[in-house]
Amino acid sequence: MKRSTKLLGTILATSVIAFGVFSYNTDTQQEKPVFPKQSEMGKKDSDGLILVTDQDSPLVIVNKERKLSSSYVPKNLRIPNVKFPYTEKVEKKYLQDVAATALEEMFEAAKEDNIHLFGVSGYRSYQRQTQIYKNNVKTLGKKEADAVSAVPGTSEHQTGLSIDISSQSANFELEQKFGETPEGKWVAEHAHEYGFIIRYPADKTKITGYTYEPWHIRYVGKEHAAYIYQNGSTLEEATR
Repeated sequence: MKRSTKLLGTILATSVIAFGVFSYNTDTQQEKPVFPKQSEMGKKDSDGLILVTDQDSPLVIVNKERKLSSSYVPKNLRIPNVKFPYTEKVEKKYLQDVAATALEEMFEAAKEDNIHLFGVSGYRSYQRQTQIYKNNVKTLGKKEADAVSAVPGTSEHQTGLSIDISSQSANFELEQKFGETPEGKWVAEHAHEYGFIIRYPADKTKITGYTYEPWHIRYVGKEHAAYIYQNGSTLEEATR
């Protein structure tokens, strides 16, 4: 009788633990938030690229196949109250207000962890991207220019939702070595908590069209950023 009681107790205890683990996993597993489908967010233009129709959406997808119109300028652009490694009041300091606010919160939280981040390059107008692209074509040739710079309209910087960031430890440079710095590692681990994703992760070049850029973050909102982070995916994969 004692053995039966002991066996029953063991079974009950195991069941409780198993139920607890199941409940924990159920509680912590995030359901996929609503992502718009790429097929519903654009129409093919005369140049063969997709002209996006949701240009003001925080989930707009701009890449080598999807472009913004030449006249598109984001609303509510402002300079976030964060550090930059230069003092000039220039276009690339600006972000959409929602992204600027999130960046301020993230940089402040990083500072509390003794992590010091700097903004480098945010909003970039269609006209500015045209200048950059033409200069690269002139000096590098079109093939090489296409590999290192975006065709006008296809730069995510035009959305005002993306910014390149760096640190003093990386000499304020936009290079992959930033991902190995304490600042880069902190960003990779915590950016989603403030609504940002690493837009071009490692080993996702075939999907995003870009090599690993640990410095390039993109605002999509906390819920969507958390989902992309937890699933190790990209904005392209989430909107298929």
